[in-house]
Amino acid sequence: MTALFALATSLLWGLADFGGGLLTRRAPALTVVVVSQSIAAVVLGAVVVATGGWSEAGPRLWFAVAAGLVGPLALFSFYEALALGPMGVVSPLATLSVAVPVSVGLFLGERPGWTQAAGIAVAVTGVVLAGGPQLRGAAVQRQAVLLTLVAALGFGTVFVLITEASTTVTGLFLALFVQRVTNVLTGGAALYAAVRRGAPALPEGGLPLRALPAYAFVGLADVAANGTYAIAAQHGPVTVAAVLASLYPVVTSLAARGFLRERLRAVQAAGAGLALVGTLLLATG
Repeated sequence: MTALFALATSLLWGLADFGGGLLTRRAPALTVVVVSQSIAAVVLGAVVVATGGWSEAGPRLWFAVAAGLVGPLALFSFYEALALGPMGVVSPLATLSVAVPVSVGLFLGERPGWTQAAGIAVAVTGVVLAGGPQLRGAAVQRQAVLLTLVAALGFGTVFVLITEASTTVTGLFLALFVQRVTNVLTGGAALYAAVRRGAPALPEGGLPLRALPAYAFVGLADVAANGTYAIAAQHGPVTVAAVLASLYPVVTSLAARGFLRERLRAVQAAGAGLALVGTLLLATG
């Protein structure tokens, strides 16, 4: 179950990141974060009401609030990095986020077996190579790398916090709702401050209604990924769940290859293959 939900997480996050990166090429990153997360909050609010999730309110929700405070910074940084692109280079660097939950798991006493340890090493190496690291060049590339590292630290922290925010399915719905509301409030405050400094809040010509489904997809896919990761981490070793969930950059890279025709170099293809091998080792270990 852990492997299945963690792989679902990587698929959902990979597609959400691809969509978010595309939207940020047309609109300010903070706008993308606030609009997509607002739509997700509305949908989650309806789910909480329908499932009676309010009855699960308790001290654990403070973990969801903390995740909501960190999340917008991570998303803003990552979407900005993806907009600077290319996605196939930026996205795999975000796999460093796995270091946070894996470190926490090891600190709490988790000790993966030799097969799983090998799978972790192979998978992480594969994800990094899948980007065909290009750290040399223009200043914009260095800026993208810095933004991605900030995002990776934020994502890893959210991994840990959202896992602690609930112990039941209905409680998870409530935790994700609280996280999204906090995301919107935090991101909205940052967007307001940016506008006060003269930054645009909307793209030229405004926000077209035809773009709302794309914003909804990004927000809801991100929510679903948080949920599947929480389930994966609660039903198995955090070290395994975190590594398998961190394969999302491969999905983003493949989506960029399929839709944007970004070329997949030999080292990237080899990295994707190693990521697959690492996944199999983790799933069978």
